[in-house]
Order: sequence, then C-alpha cells, then structure tokens
Amino acid sequence: MRFEMLGSLRAVTGEGPESVSAPKVETLLSVLLIRAGQVTSTTRLADEIWGDRPPRRFTAAVHVYVYQVRKSLASWSGSAEDEDERLTTRPGGYVLRVDPGELDVVDFRELAADGWAHAAARRHEAASRSFARALSLWRGPVLDGLGGGPIVEEFVRWAEEARLECEELRIEQELALGRYERLITPLRALTAEHPLREGFARQLMLALHLAGRSSEALTTYREVSRTIDRELGLEPGRGLRELYATVRDGDQPLAPVA
Repeated sequence: MRFEMLGSLRAVTGEGPESVSAPKVETLLSVLLIRAGQVTSTTRLADEIWGDRPPRRFTAAVHVYVYQVRKSLASWSGSAEDEDERLTTRPGGYVLRVDPGELDVVDFRELAADGWAHAAARRHEAASRSFARALSLWRGPVLDGLGGGPIVEEFVRWAEEARLECEELRIEQELALGRYERLITPLRALTAEHPLREGFARQLMLALHLAGRSSEALTTYREVSRTIDRELGLEPGRGLRELYATVRDGDQPLAPVA
C-alpha cells in the first residue's frame, strides 16, 4: 500500500487508488501522515479538525475518527491485524507507521536530495533527471485544498515552496546543458503563473539571451519590473537588475548557470 499526498489524498493498492470520503477523517489521516512515526496528541488532532471550536467531548470524537481510519486501512490492505499495528495508540495520542517507499512525500524529498548532490558535482544531466522524477510525483495541488489547522497549513506551504524550488533547480540544470530554446515556452508559463518569483524571470531572461533573443529578454525584465512595482511598490532584486544591465549593455557572454 502506498500513500500519496502530492495531489488529493489517496492510498494506492493492488486494486487501484482509494480515498477517504469523510472530510474530518481525511484531515485526521493527513495529519498522521504528515507526522508519520511521531506521536500526535489528541488535542493537536482536535485543533486540526475543529480549530478553536472543538466539541465538548472531542476526545471521544477523535477516537471514532481513528477507528474509521483503521477500518479504511484494513480494507485497503486486506488485513485488520496488520493495520492495528500500523496505527497505534500511545499515551495521549496516536502514531502512524509508514514504511520506506510507502509515502510520495518521502520519495520526493529523496529524489530532490539526489538532484542537489548531482548538481553540486556538476552532473547536470543526472541532476535534471532526478529533479524531473521528483516533480513527476505531483498530481495537482498538495492535498487538493483539504482544510486543516497549523500542521496541515504549514505542510501545504512547505510542499508548494519545495515544488517551485525543485522546478527552478531542474531548469537550472537544463540551462547548463544548453537547452535554451526548449525552456522558453515553459518559463513564460511559469513567469505568468508566479509573476513575483524572480527566479523564473531570471531564468527566462537568461534562456532568451543565450538563444539570441536579447531584445525579448529586456522586454521580459520591463514587464516583471512593472508587476513588482505595481504589486509590492519595489524594484526587482539586485540579481535581476544586474542581469538586465548585462543583457542591455552586451558587456560579456553569460555563463549558462548564474
């Protein structure tokens, strides 16, 4: 059985994907997966499910939801005995055991770490493949908009930032490999989707310039600059300004990776 959170929450078994239909049970399972291997107290689970308005007997309600998660786990795995060992009760809370290869978030972290290692050694092709494999695990918005408290919200923020960072790093490797033209279209889309993220704008300018389309690179800078000024009342960061000056003045050839 494999759990997937980089998209809608689901478990994938030999019979195909399975999901939890009850929102509060889904929130509880998400929190246990985020904190896999750690004890999560009943109080923290209640905070995630109900926020600052828990029911009077929230401990009993959490126990019911845990029972429903155990039933789902048993149904998905086909063994109630095994799933009693997977989700165990501890003093004050619960802990969910997730084995190696059973959680897509862990696989994402490991593939991204492999990409970092290859990039540090300037093995750009291998780095690009590792980052691409990490990104291929995403099926949509993380947890697909599932409601929750601080644990879920912080996880969603981290995951989205990690995805964008991974995308930037993958593109950086592709730039180092000289694949400028093929990067321009996806970078235009990323810049439009994340207009305040200067990393994508820098990469788009660099790809355009190195592809011999410097005038478009300058136009990109002006558009990004206007957006940042309109939204934040600021000018672009130093790195983007320096790249603009280099492209404008044509002082020297640029290295593929800044």
